[in-house]
Amino acid sequence: MIKKLPYILFFFSIFIFSQTKPAPMPSNELAFKDGEWLRFKMSYSNFFNAGFSTIEVKEITYKKKEAFHIIGKGKSTGLVGLFFKVRDNYQSYMYKKSLKPFLFIRKINEGGYTKNKEITFDHDSKEAIVKNYKHNTVKKYPISDDIQDMLSALYYLRNKNLSNLRIGNEIEIKLFFDQEINNFKLRFLGKEIIRTKFGKVKALKFRPIVQKGRVFKAEESVTVWVTDDENKIPIKIKAALAVGSLRADLDSFKGLAHPFNIIFDN
Repeated sequence: MIKKLPYILFFFSIFIFSQTKPAPMPSNELAFKDGEWLRFKMSYSNFFNAGFSTIEVKEITYKKKEAFHIIGKGKSTGLVGLFFKVRDNYQSYMYKKSLKPFLFIRKINEGGYTKNKEITFDHDSKEAIVKNYKHNTVKKYPISDDIQDMLSALYYLRNKNLSNLRIGNEIEIKLFFDQEINNFKLRFLGKEIIRTKFGKVKALKFRPIVQKGRVFKAEESVTVWVTDDENKIPIKIKAALAVGSLRADLDSFKGLAHPFNIIFDN
């Protein structure tokens, strides 16, 4: 179970920014920009330092179109790293104008469990072409126009206007993952001021509705906090697992597109 921690962090980051019919922000006011870098510190059962995950944004040009290259990496450390060596690498390429993904790369090694896949999204033919380098296979799957991958979803949803959120709202997002389209629900719980290593921060609180049994204790075992500002970055994640618990906290950042608002005590 511990070996899945970096994967879990990335997996649940994608759920945390939307509403039933979110309005897009103007294209010149993206919630992120080239050079943004986030690092998360993960702990297991509030005692063990389990590892770190980073997510980085790079602006590129692809076939004469402006695009973003999103790079997510996970690494186990400390005592956890001695028993379960984790080296995860996720990469997403998405068009800057539409924020639709056109390429997703997943290379992972989690305690000897490995995957090496590349997914090309052909939005014209509405197909996902999955290359499995480990098994030397190429397969095609139908997709919808609003499909996202594991990392692109985070940045697509961050660029939405959250001002109309109401407590109890539930939303869904379509994600292509492991050769199929998955529909995930997310419930908005309200606003909070939370303590972080940077100071007090205004945050929006969300609860993904997850599958009970295999990994999590119940359908409502995960809680996510995102900064209540124009950046909309995940700042804390807590999950009750089938064995133990997981906590991920924003540990460091740079290159934000907007000010990071901190409430200082008087």
